[in-house]
Amino acid sequence: MRFTEIGQQLRAYRLESGLRAEEIAARLGVSRAALYRYEKGEVIKLDTIKRLAELLKISPLSLLGIGVEYYNRPVGYFERVRQIEETADQMLQVDGPICYLTTTDAYDSGLAAAFEEAADQAGADRAGLRANAEQVLGIMAARKRMYGMRKLGIIAMIPAARVRDFLESGIAPSLALSDRTRRICRQIAATELLHIADVMEAEPMGLQFGLLPVTEPSGSFKILRARDRATLAVNPFRPDTPPQAATGVAMITGADEAITAHQRVAETQWREAIKGAAAATRLRELVQAHRVN
Repeated sequence: MRFTEIGQQLRAYRLESGLRAEEIAARLGVSRAALYRYEKGEVIKLDTIKRLAELLKISPLSLLGIGVEYYNRPVGYFERVRQIEETADQMLQVDGPICYLTTTDAYDSGLAAAFEEAADQAGADRAGLRANAEQVLGIMAARKRMYGMRKLGIIAMIPAARVRDFLESGIAPSLALSDRTRRICRQIAATELLHIADVMEAEPMGLQFGLLPVTEPSGSFKILRARDRATLAVNPFRPDTPPQAATGVAMITGADEAITAHQRVAETQWREAIKGAAAATRLRELVQAHRVN
């Protein structure tokens, strides 16, 4: 058994469950420090794995890294992706309207402000929502720091239809925000798309964007490849999904047939995508058209 990976998945599922570390430790009859050691990769008995799986309401096979992992809250999924990105060398993404790892600091600042405003409107739930937001934003910031240090290669495909929706609603579209904040969210969306256009034009080493002018994928996914393995992540959660949302089910698997099937889709999309200066021009035209309207 790969105890480091078991520990990583244990942490992701613990965050997914919403249970505090001390609650899980108490139910297991171990100290909180012992639970954290399990999460860091200390040897863990099979019986303890079974008990943890029952407590977290998942299959023991999921903790063992066998089969498919499922997450219905953003925090668990984002944490698991962070772990996988730590050792990945390449990422192939069919998603949109952005690639989070390459966003600017303005995106993170705007998202934090939107989450804070939404929490302030929640009355008695304010403290809990703020804590959830801080947890998710911390995980996302750690992902971006890792990318800054390691610079895994990225190929990302963005559907034009999602670009238009992004410009119309801005970041965090599902949150009820003031008119002023919603305007800022739209401005940030335009800024991020123009940043992508700059990247398309510059074509830096290891980072490629393609714009899908017609075809819109029926789902969002990414394939992360490391030296010794590949992982598929099928994702219903945009980076700006409210932390408390349970609006879909994310799936992570290393199954060869699932990866191969999604790889074929991605290769077809990449052939159809507009790239380079032509893509940059088209993306800027979409931003300008929205401003005129």
